[in-house]
Amino acid sequence: MVGKSSILMRYTDDLFSQSYIMSIGVDFKYKTVEINGKRLRLQIWDTAGQDRFRTITAAYYRGAEGIIIVYSVDSNESFQNTHSWLADMNKHVEQKIPVALVGNKCDLVSERQVTSDMGRKYAEEHNCLYFETSAKTGNGINQLFTSIASEILRHKEEPVAATEFTRPSAATQNEKSGHSTTTQVSDTKPKGKCCGH
Repeated sequence: MVGKSSILMRYTDDLFSQSYIMSIGVDFKYKTVEINGKRLRLQIWDTAGQDRFRTITAAYYRGAEGIIIVYSVDSNESFQNTHSWLADMNKHVEQKIPVALVGNKCDLVSERQVTSDMGRKYAEEHNCLYFETSAKTGNGINQLFTSIASEILRHKEEPVAATEFTRPSAATQNEKSGHSTTTQVSDTKPKGKCCGH
């Protein structure tokens, strides 16, 4: 387990549990935030990472305005599995949207298998934002969601065709299967969605 659901729970409820149950199917949560003086309501979908749920979760890519792909820094296998999630995303998402690659469990320093440089380089190669987080300590969680919500908002406010949107390079960021999360963002009027795996 990469801790995708724990990231969401830490962000929306500021809670953490060592015994969090693996996601089955799809769940979602809301959080209202203020970005650049605008009040937004994030709708964050938490999709199951197991292969048997892929046909279900694929449908949630449609309409997503941002995607978060999570791996665990203590599992090289989960890092390698991000390849297939990115491939799924490219197959189902028709327009370019902000994507964040997240190395979770950065608190497990002595158990780390994936270095920050490896994650950052891979994110840069795939035009993803890059973050490292710890759902346990809360480290990096707010920065992750604030950054991707800001990118989604910027994308929505640019009338230039979505096909011309370029994800920012991971280099500009200060910062046992890979999974993704979809995030939908809306202020009191416009709507948007973000998804994570």
